[in-house]
Amino acid sequence: MDSQAQTLARGLKILDLLADAGRPLTIAEIAAGLEVHRSIAYRLVRTLETAALVLRDSSGRYLPGPHLATLARSVAPDLQSAAPAVLQSLADELSMTAFLVVLDRTECVTLVTVEPRHVIASIAQRPGSRHSIFVGAPGVAIQSLLTSSERTSMGIAEPEQPEVAIARRDGFALSHGEVIPGVSAVAAPVRGAVRAAVAVLYITAEEGEVVNAVRAAASLLDRSNR
Repeated sequence: MDSQAQTLARGLKILDLLADAGRPLTIAEIAAGLEVHRSIAYRLVRTLETAALVLRDSSGRYLPGPHLATLARSVAPDLQSAAPAVLQSLADELSMTAFLVVLDRTECVTLVTVEPRHVIASIAQRPGSRHSIFVGAPGVAIQSLLTSSERTSMGIAEPEQPEVAIARRDGFALSHGEVIPGVSAVAAPVRGAVRAAVAVLYITAEEGEVVNAVRAAASLLDRSNR
């Protein structure tokens, strides 16, 4: 790897470290995560800070910067624009938290989340949260969108799991306690340019009603994901 490519790779790794940490990091922690000297980490962070991709708090620690939000808005803009209204309707209909996840390499990342109105308590799902596509209904739903060649290029082992084929056939996936203990999920794939899925979280529910509502919401978003 040439020096410019290495610098870029390290800069991107810093953004991943900050996003995954969920809290501000010191230069020492960033350097440790990169496995480089603190002086190298500092130079990289200063470049990112100049571009507003990284911010420094009052204690001198670093966290993701505001320009990342600007970049995030350009990810599937039509889908992001359509999702809140569709998810709000779904959340209110089922009295459940509804959210949209997209594929990021081999992880599901929550892009938009909506909690039901007029409900005292619901299960939280924070935007930006992520989990492997190999666990949970959203992961199975998104896997059902992948072709064999896409799985190979992503390094995903063949053959695919039986639940993926079932989700492709039925248009939805179910999971129970795989991501959050005691919590079930229903997810339906959103077809189009961006690999995505609509999902809801619940403790107990009539699954048939939930499945139909989630599939209908995903179908509405299919039209925005072009």
